[in-house]
Amino acid sequence: MTEAQHHQIQLTKAFVKTTLENAEGGHDWFHILRVYNNALLITKDEIVDEFTVALGALLHDIADSKFHNGDETVGPKKAREFLFGINVDSVVIEHVVNVIENISFKGGNQTQKFKSPELDVIQDADRLDAIGAIGVARAFNYGGFKNRKLFDPSIQPNLNMSKEEYKASKAPTINHFYEKLLLLKDRMNTNTGKKIATDRHKFMEQFLDQFYAEWDGEK
Repeated sequence: MTEAQHHQIQLTKAFVKTTLENAEGGHDWFHILRVYNNALLITKDEIVDEFTVALGALLHDIADSKFHNGDETVGPKKAREFLFGINVDSVVIEHVVNVIENISFKGGNQTQKFKSPELDVIQDADRLDAIGAIGVARAFNYGGFKNRKLFDPSIQPNLNMSKEEYKASKAPTINHFYEKLLLLKDRMNTNTGKKIATDRHKFMEQFLDQFYAEWDGEK
């Protein structure tokens, strides 16, 4: 990367940190930083443009639609305006905007409208942060934020939700493991992502075994 690009990354970090200052715990600056570090780790084994990966990872959750009444246009618009303001090349800006528009797990059988090796890397990095110990912590943190039950044996996971049903779901947090988190291991794009996801997936399975063992009291 050029010196100018390194400077633009520093400006982007400062912008994201300030913008997400009061964000919900699972979608805050520390989430962004973990995704950024995961993305750079995966990049070492992939043929990608590191500058685009860095900017995409930093800006991927700049305005998560979950916190903007479901409006999926806020994030891309904020990112485009910021990158234009710090003189990032227009081709890179369009790529980063496409990444933001296509990174999310939407539930249902949504087809991804845009593909690139850079998106593959950032998507894997983001999904890694949704599984394993951090994934468990984030799931229950968000469940508490939305005042959801931990678990209700009478409410079965729904694996056939549309995108709209998935976004509107008020199901217990444990259901979210089956409706999203346990599905991510097999949706990883890169070899490095798959390898890390395998270990984190095992941890979630162990967590669920322990959770159910404790639910009715130890036998």
